[in-house]
Amino acid sequence: MSFDPHTIRAEFPILGREVHGKPLIYLDSAASAQKPRAVIQAMAGAMEHAYANVHRGIHSLANETTDAYEKARESARRLINAASAQEIVFTKGTTEAINLVASSFGQSLKAGDEIVLTQMEHHANIVPWHFLRERLGVVLRFAPVREDGSLDMEGFRRLLGPKTRMVAASHMSNVLGTINPVSEIVYEAHAAGALVLLDGAQAVVHAKVDVQALDVDFYAYSGHKLYGPTGIGVLYGKAERLAALPPYQGGGEMIGVVTEEAITYADPPHRFEAGTPPILEAIGLGAAIDWLDTLDRDAVAAHEHALYHRVKERLNGANWITEIGTAPGKGAIFSFAMEGAHAHDVAQILDRYGIAVRAGTHCAEPLMRRFGVTASARASFALYNTLEEADAFVEALNRTRTFFA
Repeated sequence: MSFDPHTIRAEFPILGREVHGKPLIYLDSAASAQKPRAVIQAMAGAMEHAYANVHRGIHSLANETTDAYEKARESARRLINAASAQEIVFTKGTTEAINLVASSFGQSLKAGDEIVLTQMEHHANIVPWHFLRERLGVVLRFAPVREDGSLDMEGFRRLLGPKTRMVAASHMSNVLGTINPVSEIVYEAHAAGALVLLDGAQAVVHAKVDVQALDVDFYAYSGHKLYGPTGIGVLYGKAERLAALPPYQGGGEMIGVVTEEAITYADPPHRFEAGTPPILEAIGLGAAIDWLDTLDRDAVAAHEHALYHRVKERLNGANWITEIGTAPGKGAIFSFAMEGAHAHDVAQILDRYGIAVRAGTHCAEPLMRRFGVTASARASFALYNTLEEADAFVEALNRTRTFFA
């Protein structure tokens, strides 16, 4: 099946607007992707025609909304090939999913137990583990990143030991675009007796994910990077892993029986979905996944890589720009530093040309320090970007350079 980004663009209303009198070129999808009409209409339709709270009612609107909500759970399961929809917990996003695991699993940890992370982790996969360091005396160990942005697997293996309880790692770096050897990470961690959580917020957008084939214990991803709405995400956990976790929050829905003397808890996934869930957002996420299923994901990935390589080719020989992260097989993310310019200034000037890029630490301060920079600019490519936009981006970079030469 062929893939035509120009046809796809027509499904994204926002891409028709202008910024500062220039056509919008949106290269910030790694932070949050734009939304197709299928998602917008699904959420509006739920509000207009069949909205009620889920699971608690027996009237028609409650039943219809519950059916739509649980259908979205099945779509979320299908996306990553989980064995059962009961292994899919809806959260507010990847950040809450990781916090859920850290908080609940953390109750079984003691001082001296070790969590292995990597230097390329997003703060969402660092800070929750630091809570355990501060409160319980858990030890955090960080696997090193090589100069090209790839994970030093020998360094990773050296960190594993009898005290390792959890390995928490990015599937794909939000800064470098590095796609980690997650099958090997899972194998090595399990051999050391540790569990594995993978941050899939970036990877699930750009690659096919099979959690059963990976044999991973926990996998987290967000809706808003996946062309769905904000405020919704997914935590996958093997059935036996979720069953062993205590609740993360208390309230309605997550209980079995409540008395004045005691409580019992619901089975997963509802044990971890206290209170009224993000109903409309879940429906929107389901619509986004169903929409993605109509596309040839391999063709989409090839197109995104072509965009990245187009930029690389057009900038070949430009010694005033340094790419951060050049690992083989990386995803379509171009993070860079411009000689003599702060990333924030670069992003502001590009904005005058209608080009949206991200600038800053990208919630990855340890990684910034690893590469000796305080900030970088980042262009992230999505299925709706075109080769013409890639060329316009390079042209705008050349113009931006003149401000600092």
